[in-house]
Amino acid sequence: MTTTAPTPSTTDPSPLVNPRLIALAHHAGRALLEDVLARHGATFHQSVTLRAVVAAGGSVGRDELVGEVTGSLKIDASVVDGVIGELTAAKLLEGDPSHASRVRLTDTGRELHENTSAEGARISARLYAGIPVEDLAVAGRVLALVTERANTGPAAG
Repeated sequence: MTTTAPTPSTTDPSPLVNPRLIALAHHAGRALLEDVLARHGATFHQSVTLRAVVAAGGSVGRDELVGEVTGSLKIDASVVDGVIGELTAAKLLEGDPSHASRVRLTDTGRELHENTSAEGARISARLYAGIPVEDLAVAGRVLALVTERANTGPAAG
């Protein structure tokens, strides 16, 4: 017995990926995360900044941190400097006494990151539940390629 691959149909309700669909998915998920963060008294920019410090091992050069967050969020360095100031004032980050040019997580900052990450992971698990791993892999490849292209700068025209 042989089977043939299904042919694309004009009645297939599956939308093709496009900028609007990507934006809608991003904003829907981000709204859920923003609710989690608000309950913990944190902002999205603060969460991304804390995550960057965690990814760097808990201590990172301030300039490196600013570069990482500006690259991720596509925001001005002065905004990230302000966020680092907010996190420091809230005692979630502190200067690293062994390296003056570095900042590090405090225990409170680590706890906030762990709690919000755990809640975010539960939301993500619910959102992605039941989606075949093959579909997630294709989506991941497409989004990685789109991100790479967008990060190379404006399109030649």
